[in-house]
Amino acid sequence: GDSWGIFTFLCAALCNLPALPALNCTEELGTSQSIQKTYDLTRYLEHQLRTLAGTYLNYLGPPFNEPDFNPPRLARAERVPSATVDLDLWRGLTDNARLAANYRAYSRLLCYLRALDGQAGTAELRHRLGHFCSRLQGLVLSIAGVINDFLKKMDDFWLLKELQTWLWRSAKDFNRLKKKVPPAVVTLRLEARGF
Repeated sequence: GDSWGIFTFLCAALCNLPALPALNCTEELGTSQSIQKTYDLTRYLEHQLRTLAGTYLNYLGPPFNEPDFNPPRLARAERVPSATVDLDLWRGLTDNARLAANYRAYSRLLCYLRALDGQAGTAELRHRLGHFCSRLQGLVLSIAGVINDFLKKMDDFWLLKELQTWLWRSAKDFNRLKKKVPPAVVTLRLEARGF
């Protein structure tokens, strides 16, 4: 993947998102801190979703709130990003590809969740969905921050690594050339000074 293409896409997407409390952008966070905060936010949302999903499914009523209810995905549901990717395939992706997939999925899921928020029947449920949406948007922004920071550092790392390899290889090439070409023969012209 082209990290500059993703960077450009993210910059354009971020310009169109309202400012929400995600990671405090004024803080100078290191890569590991940014990743840790994004991880913490992910775990927080995972915990919050358990409660929210239970409440919402109870609001929908039977059969949706029954524990063994598992209908097939209909055509409309196919537009919702699926997380059911083969685990080995997912692990085989590059960091860049996984981060980009997370960003795309949460951005789309957030759009669908906001539509759900507008349809909720009770004020309490709308409030909880709205709170969850703002935190999910925070996660999208945090992932974008990790992508920008992490991928930039990965690019810098590989730039230096490749430069080091090129210099090492070039030194060997020039050493070989040096051995093939004999040194210039210096001829001294002796001027006849009376000899």
